[in-house]
Amino acid sequence: MISIDTRREKAIAVVATAAEAALQYFRDVESLHIEKKGVQDLVSNADRQVELLIREQLQAAFAEDGIVGEEHEDIASRSGYTWIIDPIDGTANFVRGMPGWCVVLACVSDDEPVIGVVQDPVAQETYVAVKGQGASRNGMALQVSASQSLDNGSTGVGYSIRTEPRHTLDALQGLMDAGGVFYRNGSGALMLCYVAAARLIGYCEPHMNSWDCVAAGLLMISEAGGEVYPYAMSEMLGSGACIIAGGPGVYPKLYALCKDAYQL
Repeated sequence: MISIDTRREKAIAVVATAAEAALQYFRDVESLHIEKKGVQDLVSNADRQVELLIREQLQAAFAEDGIVGEEHEDIASRSGYTWIIDPIDGTANFVRGMPGWCVVLACVSDDEPVIGVVQDPVAQETYVAVKGQGASRNGMALQVSASQSLDNGSTGVGYSIRTEPRHTLDALQGLMDAGGVFYRNGSGALMLCYVAAARLIGYCEPHMNSWDCVAAGLLMISEAGGEVYPYAMSEMLGSGACIIAGGPGVYPKLYALCKDAYQL
């Protein structure tokens, strides 16, 4: 039986190797081969190669585990554990030579995320969360914001082309009516980590896919003392879900705002 600590340490090592590989591509961004998968949806050879690198290392270490990734076919689990990969979250930033991207890996067991690792190689920050063991950034424990009001701090707001624009516009209107300030950097994974680290007081998005860092980011927030909108992991893995998360002081207010905006 492979322990959760063994999986955690391997996950950290795998993400570190993948992040270094991604950084090398980033430093030579002019040489990338970039394709357009859809509206505002880009992929590069860096995304595909970094995901392959992660897959190969995971399969070598945990042959019975499943794998879900954005750029390659899923592998069914025979162990009860499934890894979710986003090789480069924030590809639009990455291919344009801007910071605001990261490598993300999560491990799910019994429909719950148990490990999350997010590395931002440009900022040299590594976020790690393990169910029941807390969350950290570069080894320092994280705690969500103690803010009690949406007008005391910035809220991350994501936008998905898979939903009607009015949902996001209504959320922005409600947030600004409450005196709030919104923030967006193009990487949902990093913004969720910023909530865990109290850089943001909350985050909302009408729809995110499982490989868009959700399992890792929401585990990070929960382990840092935050609250998250309930979701079924089976639904998340299959079709994605709405995301609402924040510190306990602002989560009820953010939920109420999003309930109307997203028509929950």
